[in-house]
Amino acid sequence: MTASPSLTRRALISAGSATVVGAGALALAACSSPAPGGTAGGPGSAPQAPQVAAGTEVAKVADIPVGGTKSATIGDAPVLLSQPTAGTVKCFSAICPHQGCTVGAAAKEFDCPCHGSQFNAETGAVLNGPAQTGLTPVSVTVSGDSVVTA
Repeated sequence: MTASPSLTRRALISAGSATVVGAGALALAACSSPAPGGTAGGPGSAPQAPQVAAGTEVAKVADIPVGGTKSATIGDAPVLLSQPTAGTVKCFSAICPHQGCTVGAAAKEFDCPCHGSQFNAETGAVLNGPAQTGLTPVSVTVSGDSVVTA
């Protein structure tokens, strides 16, 4: 007669611990995924500027309040526009460098709805964290009454 393999108490506890550790790693990996509209770069990585042909219209200058902000898209990529002074337009990726959430236009700055980061509308610099780096600039220019990609 052959002896049947037996499971010791120590082996059972070790197997259970490995399962919990593995499940924990999967849960952490899920937490580092970007929010809807985010990038696959993960937390802290700089999002890439949208790639489209130069001269692609982004918005009408008149739709961006002087001293204010506006959300827009370039292709499928969300961007943020500001007009610090009449005729001067700035553009940034709307992807938060903290966790990849889509940042929104606010009255005089850009605000991330996920964790409360705020960014300067003229420079893209962090005003309030947890983001550690500013928004990625996107090159645009004013052509007539339109903001276009450079």
